[in-house]
Amino acid sequence: MTVKPAKDPKTGRFLPRSGQGTTIPRPRTRKAVRSKLGELFLEDMLSAWEARGAAAIHALIEKSPNDFLKTIAALMPKDVAINPNQMGEMTDEQLLERIRKLDQTIRPFLAASGADGTGDGDRAAAENE
Repeated sequence: MTVKPAKDPKTGRFLPRSGQGTTIPRPRTRKAVRSKLGELFLEDMLSAWEARGAAAIHALIEKSPNDFLKTIAALMPKDVAINPNQMGEMTDEQLLERIRKLDQTIRPFLAASGADGTGDGDRAAAENE
């Protein structure tokens, strides 16, 4: 015959068996245990990541691309602060650097459309292919 452990009528928690000398941990103790458990878990996760992280990602992409995308979406921030007028807050040096980068980016497209800026750029070449 199995004897069921007694429960505290107020909390519903199981009471320690008599004669074992154990007591219910105080909330501070449980918090410390939970914190330590969390630290150990994260250390193990880091170790596993360092050993097989990239391989696990590639395996997930191959086996379940939907789950991979769900994971990426879950990691993305919920709120993204966008400042459309960032140029108003930039220094002159930062503005010049931005202009130089844009110039480098669009220069190939301008060259493809002709020196005078006429033509369809890369679109005309793509349509003829």
